[in-house]
Amino acid sequence: MSVAERLAELGLELPAVSAPAGAYLPAVVTGSLVYTAGQLPFASGVLPATGKVGAEVAADDAKAYARTAALNALAAVADAIGSLDRVTRVVKVVGFVASDPSFTGQPGVINGASELLGEVFGEAGKHARSAVGVAVLPLDSPVEVELIVEFA
Repeated sequence: MSVAERLAELGLELPAVSAPAGAYLPAVVTGSLVYTAGQLPFASGVLPATGKVGAEVAADDAKAYARTAALNALAAVADAIGSLDRVTRVVKVVGFVASDPSFTGQPGVINGASELLGEVFGEAGKHARSAVGVAVLPLDSPVEVELIVEFA
């Protein structure tokens, strides 16, 4: 089954790659790796929520936003290498969670991204990961996700 077929089976579609908000590229290829820029959870060009997780944004909602951010990162990967069928391994996920000072559930939030990658790629979607709480993210987004992906 192709990755596109798997995404369709999951009821997902790769979004268009958003133009960068600064002086950077959405993804860079070096050797057999793709590094994505940090991706926010834009859906149809709109940031669905703003604020801190554990205050203005519920952890379950933030987990769904991390899933969307990972899908946006996959779109950047596909744009860089032509097809997600070339992905041989998701190497690393770095997830940032704009957190209320008392919030300590960052790993659970970033599970939204990790679980999506497992659903899409199976064993090849298992990866190393960091889940980091931060004071604020661009545009006051609750989450940001970046990927390192190996391809052939």
